[in-house]
Amino acid sequence: MRPTFSKSYSRRHFLGSATSAAFAFSFLPSRVWGANDRLRIGGIGVGGKGSGDVDQAGRLGDIVALCDCDETTLNAKLQKFPSARTFVDFRKFFDAMDGKVDAVTVSTPDNCHALAAALAMKRGIHVYVQKPLTHDVWEARWLRDLARKHHVVSQMGNQGTAEDGLRRGVEAIRADAIGPVREFHVWTNRPQWPQSPSVTARPTEIQPVPANLHWEQFIGPAPMRPYNKAYHPFAWRGWWDFGTGALGDMGCHTANLPFMALKLEHPTAIHAESETLNPETYPGWATVRYQFPARGDMPPVRMNWYEGKLPNGLKNLPPLELFHGESPSDSGSLMVGDKGVLYSPSDYGASWKLLPGDAFAGYVAPAPTLARNGKGDFGMKEEWVAAIRGGPKPFSNFDYSSLLTETILLGNVAIRAGVPLVWDGPKFRFTTGAREATKFLKRDYRRGWRA
Repeated sequence: MRPTFSKSYSRRHFLGSATSAAFAFSFLPSRVWGANDRLRIGGIGVGGKGSGDVDQAGRLGDIVALCDCDETTLNAKLQKFPSARTFVDFRKFFDAMDGKVDAVTVSTPDNCHALAAALAMKRGIHVYVQKPLTHDVWEARWLRDLARKHHVVSQMGNQGTAEDGLRRGVEAIRADAIGPVREFHVWTNRPQWPQSPSVTARPTEIQPVPANLHWEQFIGPAPMRPYNKAYHPFAWRGWWDFGTGALGDMGCHTANLPFMALKLEHPTAIHAESETLNPETYPGWATVRYQFPARGDMPPVRMNWYEGKLPNGLKNLPPLELFHGESPSDSGSLMVGDKGVLYSPSDYGASWKLLPGDAFAGYVAPAPTLARNGKGDFGMKEEWVAAIRGGPKPFSNFDYSSLLTETILLGNVAIRAGVPLVWDGPKFRFTTGAREATKFLKRDYRRGWRA
Protein backbone atom coordinates (compact mmCIF):
# COMPACT_ATOMS: atom_id res chain seq x y z
CA MET A 1 0.00 0.00 0.00
CA ARG A 2 1.41 3.38 -0.91
CA PRO A 3 1.53 5.80 2.05
CA THR A 4 -1.15 8.49 1.85
CA PHE A 5 -2.26 11.28 4.17
CA SER A 6 -5.07 10.55 6.58
CA LYS A 7 -7.68 13.25 6.07
CA SER A 8 -8.14 13.75 9.81
CA TYR A 9 -7.61 12.25 13.22
CA SER A 10 -10.57 12.41 15.57
CA ARG A 11 -10.21 13.74 19.12
CA ARG A 12 -10.90 10.23 20.40
CA HIS A 13 -8.17 8.81 18.15
CA PHE A 14 -5.78 11.54 19.27
CA LEU A 15 -6.35 11.06 22.97
CA GLY A 16 -5.63 7.37 22.55
CA SER A 17 -2.07 8.30 21.62
CA ALA A 18 -1.46 10.51 24.63
CA THR A 19 1.77 10.02 26.50
CA SER A 20 0.02 8.98 29.69
CA ALA A 21 -1.76 6.19 27.85
CA ALA A 22 1.51 4.94 26.43
CA PHE A 23 2.42 3.45 29.81
CA ALA A 24 -1.03 2.58 31.13
CA PHE A 25 -1.84 0.17 28.31
CA SER A 26 -1.01 -3.50 28.96
CA PHE A 27 0.10 -5.31 25.83
CA LEU A 28 -1.78 -8.51 25.02
CA PRO A 29 0.70 -10.83 23.27
CA SER A 30 -0.31 -12.62 20.09
CA ARG A 31 1.11 -15.86 21.50
CA VAL A 32 1.99 -17.22 24.91
CA TRP A 33 5.71 -17.80 25.36
CA GLY A 34 7.00 -20.63 27.50
CA ALA A 35 9.96 -20.05 29.80
CA ASN A 36 12.23 -22.06 27.49
CA ASP A 37 10.88 -20.74 24.18
CA ARG A 38 13.53 -18.85 22.19
CA LEU A 39 12.64 -15.67 20.35
CA ARG A 40 13.70 -15.70 16.68
CA ILE A 41 15.24 -12.31 15.91
CA GLY A 42 16.45 -10.67 12.70
CA GLY A 43 18.69 -7.64 12.25
CA ILE A 44 18.17 -5.10 9.46
CA GLY A 45 21.14 -2.79 9.26
CA VAL A 46 23.96 -4.48 11.18
CA GLY A 47 26.83 -1.99 11.00
CA GLY A 48 27.57 0.93 13.28
CA LYS A 49 24.80 1.26 15.86
CA GLY A 50 23.06 -1.70 14.25
CA SER A 51 25.97 -3.94 15.17
CA GLY A 52 25.42 -3.28 18.87
CA ASP A 53 21.66 -3.60 18.51
CA VAL A 54 21.95 -7.07 16.98
CA ASP A 55 24.55 -8.18 19.51
CA GLN A 56 22.33 -7.09 22.42
CA ALA A 57 19.23 -8.67 20.92
CA GLY A 58 21.26 -11.86 20.45
CA ARG A 59 21.62 -12.11 24.23
CA LEU A 60 17.84 -12.34 24.49
CA GLY A 61 17.00 -14.71 21.61
CA ASP A 62 18.36 -16.45 18.53
CA ILE A 63 19.62 -14.31 15.65
CA VAL A 64 18.20 -16.16 12.65
CA ALA A 65 18.68 -13.61 9.87
CA LEU A 66 20.84 -10.60 9.04
CA CYS A 67 20.37 -7.92 6.39
CA ASP A 68 22.65 -5.11 5.24
CA CYS A 69 23.29 -3.44 1.89
CA ASP A 70 27.03 -3.55 2.59
CA GLU A 71 28.33 -7.12 2.20
CA THR A 72 31.52 -6.36 4.12
CA THR A 73 29.45 -5.29 7.11
CA LEU A 74 27.07 -8.21 6.66
CA ASN A 75 29.83 -10.81 6.49
CA ALA A 76 31.56 -9.39 9.54
CA LYS A 77 28.38 -9.81 11.60
CA LEU A 78 27.85 -13.29 10.16
CA GLN A 79 31.09 -14.32 11.88
CA LYS A 80 29.33 -13.82 15.22
CA PHE A 81 26.05 -15.43 14.15
CA PRO A 82 27.14 -18.07 11.62
CA SER A 83 23.79 -19.87 11.50
CA ALA A 84 21.87 -16.74 10.42
CA ARG A 85 20.55 -16.38 6.88
CA THR A 86 21.85 -13.27 5.10
CA PHE A 87 20.19 -10.73 2.81
CA VAL A 88 21.16 -7.44 1.20
CA ASP A 89 17.57 -6.30 0.57
CA PHE A 90 15.09 -6.11 3.44
CA ARG A 91 12.16 -6.67 1.08
CA LYS A 92 13.58 -10.10 0.22
CA PHE A 93 14.38 -10.63 3.90
CA PHE A 94 10.69 -10.38 4.77
CA ASP A 95 9.53 -12.52 1.86
CA ALA A 96 11.96 -15.30 2.77
CA MET A 97 11.57 -15.08 6.56
CA ASP A 98 7.80 -14.70 6.73
CA GLY A 99 6.67 -16.94 9.59
CA LYS A 100 10.30 -17.68 10.54
CA VAL A 101 11.15 -14.57 12.55
CA ASP A 102 9.35 -13.12 15.58
CA ALA A 103 11.08 -9.76 15.98
CA VAL A 104 13.52 -7.48 14.17
CA THR A 105 15.86 -4.64 14.96
CA VAL A 106 15.92 -1.86 12.34
CA SER A 107 19.11 0.21 12.33
CA THR A 108 19.41 1.35 8.72
CA PRO A 109 20.01 4.95 7.63
CA ASP A 110 16.99 7.11 8.46
CA ASN A 111 15.48 7.02 4.97
CA CYS A 112 14.67 3.28 5.30
CA HIS A 113 13.48 3.08 8.93
CA ALA A 114 9.76 3.43 8.28
CA LEU A 115 9.45 1.12 5.30
CA ALA A 116 11.42 -1.70 6.93
CA ALA A 117 9.40 -1.38 10.15
CA ALA A 118 6.10 -1.24 8.26
CA LEU A 119 6.86 -4.40 6.29
CA ALA A 120 7.67 -6.15 9.57
CA MET A 121 4.57 -5.04 11.45
CA LYS A 122 2.24 -5.96 8.61
CA ARG A 123 3.51 -9.52 9.08
CA GLY A 124 2.95 -9.39 12.83
CA ILE A 125 6.68 -9.07 13.56
CA HIS A 126 7.68 -7.06 16.64
CA VAL A 127 9.99 -4.11 15.94
CA TYR A 128 12.86 -2.28 17.60
CA VAL A 129 13.68 0.79 15.49
CA GLN A 130 16.62 3.09 16.07
CA LYS A 131 16.03 6.79 16.61
CA PRO A 132 14.78 8.82 14.97
CA LEU A 133 11.84 6.52 14.46
CA THR A 134 11.32 7.81 10.92
CA HIS A 135 12.67 10.17 8.27
CA ASP A 136 9.36 12.02 7.76
CA VAL A 137 6.69 13.32 10.12
CA TRP A 138 3.92 11.36 8.39
CA GLU A 139 5.80 8.11 8.72
CA ALA A 140 5.87 8.42 12.53
CA ARG A 141 2.06 8.55 12.64
CA TRP A 142 1.88 5.68 10.14
CA LEU A 143 4.10 3.40 12.23
CA ARG A 144 2.19 4.17 15.41
CA ASP A 145 -1.08 3.19 13.73
CA LEU A 146 0.43 0.02 12.24
CA ALA A 147 1.75 -1.08 15.65
CA ARG A 148 -1.74 -0.70 17.11
CA LYS A 149 -3.48 -2.38 14.19
CA HIS A 150 -1.21 -5.43 14.13
CA HIS A 151 -0.80 -5.76 17.92
CA VAL A 152 2.98 -5.85 17.85
CA VAL A 153 5.42 -4.72 20.53
CA SER A 154 7.33 -1.63 19.45
CA GLN A 155 10.31 0.23 20.86
CA MET A 156 12.38 3.13 19.56
CA GLY A 157 16.09 3.03 20.36
CA ASN A 158 16.65 6.17 22.42
CA GLN A 159 18.52 4.42 25.20
CA GLY A 160 18.32 7.17 27.81
CA THR A 161 14.73 6.06 28.33
CA ALA A 162 16.03 3.05 30.26
CA GLU A 163 18.33 5.10 32.51
CA ASP A 164 17.27 5.38 36.14
CA GLY A 165 18.45 9.00 36.14
CA LEU A 166 16.00 9.96 33.42
CA ARG A 167 13.15 8.25 35.24
CA ARG A 168 14.08 10.01 38.49
CA GLY A 169 14.11 13.30 36.58
CA VAL A 170 10.63 12.63 35.23
CA GLU A 171 9.43 11.94 38.77
CA ALA A 172 11.08 15.11 40.10
CA ILE A 173 9.41 17.36 37.53
CA ARG A 174 6.02 15.72 37.98
CA ALA A 175 6.39 16.09 41.77
CA ASP A 176 6.82 19.86 41.29
CA ALA A 177 10.48 19.98 42.34
CA ILE A 178 11.12 23.19 40.38
CA GLY A 179 7.53 24.38 40.15
CA PRO A 180 5.51 24.83 36.97
CA VAL A 181 7.75 24.63 33.87
CA ARG A 182 7.04 27.24 31.21
CA GLU A 183 10.10 26.81 29.01
CA PHE A 184 12.86 24.32 28.34
CA HIS A 185 16.01 24.37 26.24
CA VAL A 186 17.81 21.57 24.38
CA TRP A 187 21.14 21.81 22.56
CA THR A 188 23.57 19.48 20.79
CA ASN A 189 27.19 19.17 19.68
CA ARG A 190 25.97 18.13 16.23
CA PRO A 191 26.50 18.31 13.31
CA GLN A 192 29.64 16.17 13.32
CA TRP A 193 29.53 15.20 9.64
CA PRO A 194 30.01 17.19 6.41
CA GLN A 195 27.02 19.37 5.52
CA SER A 196 26.37 23.07 5.00
CA PRO A 197 28.22 25.39 4.85
CA SER A 198 31.12 23.17 3.72
CA VAL A 199 28.86 21.02 1.51
CA THR A 200 25.94 22.67 -0.27
CA ALA A 201 25.56 20.73 -3.53
CA ARG A 202 25.72 17.17 -4.81
CA PRO A 203 29.16 15.98 -5.87
CA THR A 204 29.53 16.15 -9.63
CA GLU A 205 31.88 13.17 -9.90
CA ILE A 206 30.17 9.85 -10.57
CA GLN A 207 32.23 7.21 -8.82
CA PRO A 208 32.05 3.44 -9.32
CA VAL A 209 29.95 1.66 -6.73
CA PRO A 210 32.21 -0.38 -4.43
CA ALA A 211 31.93 -4.12 -5.04
CA ASN A 212 30.68 -4.72 -1.49
CA LEU A 213 27.88 -2.14 -1.66
CA HIS A 214 24.38 -2.64 -3.09
CA TRP A 215 23.55 0.94 -4.06
CA GLU A 216 19.91 0.32 -5.03
CA GLN A 217 19.29 -1.04 -1.53
CA PHE A 218 21.09 1.84 0.17
CA ILE A 219 18.93 4.38 -1.69
CA GLY A 220 15.77 2.46 -0.76
CA PRO A 221 12.62 4.59 -1.08
CA ALA A 222 14.59 7.83 -1.60
CA PRO A 223 15.10 9.31 -5.09
CA MET A 224 17.88 7.58 -7.01
CA ARG A 225 21.20 9.38 -7.50
CA PRO A 226 24.66 8.20 -8.63
CA TYR A 227 26.98 6.73 -6.03
CA ASN A 228 29.57 8.93 -4.35
CA LYS A 229 31.52 8.31 -1.16
CA ALA A 230 30.09 11.59 0.12
CA TYR A 231 26.94 9.64 1.06
CA HIS A 232 28.13 6.29 2.36
CA PRO A 233 28.92 4.95 4.91
CA PHE A 234 28.64 7.81 7.46
CA ALA A 235 27.98 11.20 5.90
CA TRP A 236 24.39 10.39 4.84
CA ARG A 237 23.09 12.10 8.00
CA GLY A 238 23.77 15.54 6.55
CA TRP A 239 21.78 15.04 3.32
CA TRP A 240 18.05 15.85 3.21
CA ASP A 241 17.19 12.68 1.24
CA PHE A 242 18.87 10.23 3.61
CA GLY A 243 19.30 11.69 7.09
CA THR A 244 17.43 13.93 9.49
CA GLY A 245 20.25 16.25 10.44
CA ALA A 246 21.24 17.23 13.96
CA LEU A 247 17.63 17.41 15.13
CA GLY A 248 16.81 13.90 13.99
CA ASP A 249 20.09 12.44 15.15
CA MET A 250 19.99 13.79 18.70
CA GLY A 251 16.59 15.35 19.43
CA CYS A 252 14.97 12.02 20.32
CA HIS A 253 17.76 11.57 22.89
CA THR A 254 18.30 15.01 24.37
CA ALA A 255 14.69 16.24 24.37
CA ASN A 256 13.43 12.91 25.76
CA LEU A 257 13.64 13.81 29.47
CA PRO A 258 11.65 17.07 29.21
CA PHE A 259 9.22 15.64 26.66
CA MET A 260 8.35 12.73 28.94
CA ALA A 261 8.44 14.67 32.21
CA LEU A 262 6.14 17.39 30.90
CA LYS A 263 3.67 14.95 29.30
CA LEU A 264 3.98 16.63 25.93
CA GLU A 265 2.00 15.58 22.89
CA HIS A 266 1.61 17.82 19.82
CA PRO A 267 3.12 21.30 19.50
CA THR A 268 0.75 23.97 18.27
CA ALA A 269 3.33 26.33 16.77
CA ILE A 270 6.86 25.96 15.39
CA HIS A 271 9.23 28.66 14.19
CA ALA A 272 12.81 28.18 13.00
CA GLU A 273 15.79 30.36 12.20
CA SER A 274 18.79 28.94 10.35
CA GLU A 275 21.63 29.47 7.99
CA THR A 276 20.47 30.12 4.43
CA LEU A 277 19.27 26.79 3.05
CA ASN A 278 20.45 24.79 0.08
CA PRO A 279 18.41 21.99 -1.55
CA GLU A 280 20.80 19.15 -0.63
CA THR A 281 22.22 19.42 2.90
CA TYR A 282 21.06 20.48 6.33
CA PRO A 283 22.06 23.98 7.49
CA GLY A 284 25.19 24.63 9.51
CA TRP A 285 23.15 26.06 12.39
CA ALA A 286 19.52 26.35 13.40
CA THR A 287 17.37 27.47 16.33
CA VAL A 288 13.85 26.04 16.52
CA ARG A 289 11.12 27.17 18.93
CA TYR A 290 8.02 25.12 19.63
CA GLN A 291 4.92 26.07 21.61
CA PHE A 292 2.88 23.43 23.47
CA PRO A 293 -0.53 23.99 25.07
CA ALA A 294 -1.42 23.42 28.72
CA ARG A 295 -1.76 19.76 29.79
CA GLY A 296 -4.06 19.27 32.78
CA ASP A 297 -2.56 21.37 35.59
CA MET A 298 0.70 21.92 33.63
CA PRO A 299 0.95 25.37 31.97
CA PRO A 300 1.76 26.03 28.32
CA VAL A 301 5.45 25.51 27.63
CA ARG A 302 7.96 26.56 25.00
CA MET A 303 10.70 24.25 23.74
CA ASN A 304 13.87 25.83 22.34
CA TRP A 305 16.32 23.77 20.24
CA TYR A 306 19.87 24.88 19.34
CA GLU A 307 22.31 23.26 16.89
CA GLY A 308 25.56 24.16 15.17
CA LYS A 309 27.73 27.28 15.34
CA LEU A 310 26.34 30.77 14.76
CA PRO A 311 27.76 33.10 12.09
CA ASN A 312 29.96 34.72 14.77
CA GLY A 313 31.64 31.34 15.30
CA LEU A 314 30.15 30.74 18.75
CA LYS A 315 28.31 27.56 19.66
CA ASN A 316 24.54 27.95 19.49
CA LEU A 317 23.40 27.71 23.14
CA PRO A 318 20.59 28.78 25.48
CA PRO A 319 21.01 32.08 27.41
CA LEU A 320 23.97 31.56 29.75
CA GLU A 321 22.18 33.03 32.78
CA LEU A 322 19.94 29.95 32.84
CA PHE A 323 22.97 27.84 33.87
CA HIS A 324 23.38 29.72 37.18
CA GLY A 325 27.17 29.70 36.89
CA GLU A 326 27.50 26.13 35.60
CA SER A 327 29.48 25.57 32.42
CA PRO A 328 27.28 24.50 29.50
CA SER A 329 27.91 20.92 28.43
CA ASP A 330 28.42 19.99 24.79
CA SER A 331 24.84 18.66 24.70
CA GLY A 332 22.06 18.78 27.26
CA SER A 333 18.75 20.18 28.41
CA LEU A 334 17.43 22.78 30.84
CA MET A 335 13.90 22.84 32.24
CA VAL A 336 13.07 26.25 33.70
CA GLY A 337 10.47 26.24 36.45
CA ASP A 338 9.02 28.95 38.65
CA LYS A 339 11.21 27.76 41.57
CA GLY A 340 14.42 26.75 39.78
CA VAL A 341 16.05 24.85 36.93
CA LEU A 342 16.64 21.17 36.25
CA TYR A 343 19.86 20.95 34.24
CA SER A 344 20.91 17.74 32.51
CA PRO A 345 24.42 17.88 31.00
CA SER A 346 23.80 14.52 29.32
CA ASP A 347 22.62 13.56 25.84
CA TYR A 348 20.38 10.97 27.44
CA GLY A 349 19.02 12.72 30.54
CA ALA A 350 20.80 10.10 32.64
CA SER A 351 22.23 12.69 35.06
CA TRP A 352 20.93 16.05 36.22
CA LYS A 353 21.08 18.65 38.97
CA LEU A 354 18.77 21.30 40.39
CA LEU A 355 19.86 24.94 40.12
CA PRO A 356 20.73 27.17 41.84
CA GLY A 357 22.37 24.55 44.05
CA ASP A 358 22.02 26.42 47.34
CA ALA A 359 18.26 26.69 46.86
CA PHE A 360 17.94 22.90 46.65
CA ALA A 361 20.43 21.81 49.33
CA GLY A 362 17.70 19.97 51.22
CA TYR A 363 16.02 18.42 48.20
CA VAL A 364 14.41 15.06 48.90
CA ALA A 365 13.49 12.91 45.91
CA PRO A 366 9.85 11.87 45.64
CA ALA A 367 8.84 8.26 46.09
CA PRO A 368 9.44 6.29 42.86
CA THR A 369 6.47 5.99 40.54
CA LEU A 370 8.27 4.57 37.47
CA ALA A 371 9.86 1.14 37.22
CA ARG A 372 13.66 1.11 37.36
CA ASN A 373 15.88 -0.43 34.70
CA GLY A 374 19.31 1.17 34.81
CA LYS A 375 20.79 -0.89 31.97
CA GLY A 376 20.78 1.76 29.27
CA ASP A 377 20.89 0.49 25.70
CA PHE A 378 20.70 -3.20 26.63
CA GLY A 379 17.88 -2.41 29.05
CA MET A 380 15.85 -1.07 26.11
CA LYS A 381 16.09 -4.46 24.42
CA GLU A 382 15.28 -6.26 27.67
CA GLU A 383 12.05 -4.29 28.13
CA TRP A 384 11.12 -4.86 24.48
CA VAL A 385 11.63 -8.63 24.71
CA ALA A 386 9.89 -8.80 28.10
CA ALA A 387 6.86 -7.10 26.55
CA ILE A 388 6.85 -9.57 23.65
CA ARG A 389 6.68 -12.30 26.29
CA GLY A 390 3.68 -10.62 27.90
CA GLY A 391 5.23 -8.02 30.17
CA PRO A 392 4.48 -4.29 30.45
CA LYS A 393 4.61 -2.10 27.38
CA PRO A 394 8.12 -0.67 26.77
CA PHE A 395 8.68 2.97 27.76
CA SER A 396 9.62 4.11 24.23
CA ASN A 397 6.83 2.23 22.47
CA PHE A 398 5.43 3.90 19.37
CA ASP A 399 2.48 5.47 21.21
CA TYR A 400 5.08 7.61 22.99
CA SER A 401 8.04 7.70 20.61
CA SER A 402 5.94 8.57 17.56
CA LEU A 403 4.81 11.75 19.32
CA LEU A 404 8.39 12.62 20.25
CA THR A 405 9.57 11.88 16.70
CA GLU A 406 6.78 13.92 15.11
CA THR A 407 7.73 16.89 17.26
CA ILE A 408 11.44 16.63 16.51
CA LEU A 409 10.91 16.25 12.75
CA LEU A 410 8.43 19.13 12.64
CA GLY A 411 11.47 21.26 13.49
CA ASN A 412 13.09 20.18 10.23
CA VAL A 413 9.86 21.04 8.41
CA ALA A 414 9.92 24.51 9.97
CA ILE A 415 13.56 24.97 8.94
CA ARG A 416 12.72 24.10 5.34
CA ALA A 417 9.47 26.06 5.23
CA GLY A 418 11.11 29.26 6.43
CA VAL A 419 7.90 30.70 7.88
CA PRO A 420 6.15 30.48 11.28
CA LEU A 421 3.88 27.42 11.41
CA VAL A 422 0.68 26.70 13.30
CA TRP A 423 0.06 22.96 13.64
CA ASP A 424 -3.15 21.03 14.29
CA GLY A 425 -1.72 17.72 15.48
CA PRO A 426 -4.97 15.76 15.86
CA LYS A 427 -5.93 16.60 12.27
CA PHE A 428 -2.36 16.37 10.97
CA ARG A 429 -2.39 19.69 9.16
CA PHE A 430 -0.94 23.18 9.25
CA THR A 431 -3.42 26.00 9.69
CA THR A 432 -0.73 28.64 9.12
CA GLY A 433 2.15 28.07 6.71
CA ALA A 434 0.49 25.11 4.95
CA ARG A 435 1.53 26.22 1.46
CA GLU A 436 5.20 26.34 2.42
CA ALA A 437 5.32 23.39 4.81
CA THR A 438 2.87 20.61 3.90
CA LYS A 439 5.07 19.24 1.11
CA PHE A 440 7.78 18.46 3.67
CA LEU A 441 5.60 16.21 5.88
CA LYS A 442 6.09 13.12 3.73
CA ARG A 443 7.94 11.84 0.68
CA ASP A 444 6.68 9.94 -2.31
CA TYR A 445 8.38 6.55 -2.15
CA ARG A 446 10.29 5.44 -5.20
CA ARG A 447 8.66 2.82 -7.41
CA GLY A 448 9.37 -0.68 -6.10
CA TRP A 449 9.86 0.62 -2.53
CA ARG A 450 6.32 0.90 -1.26
CA ALA A 451 4.62 -1.04 1.51
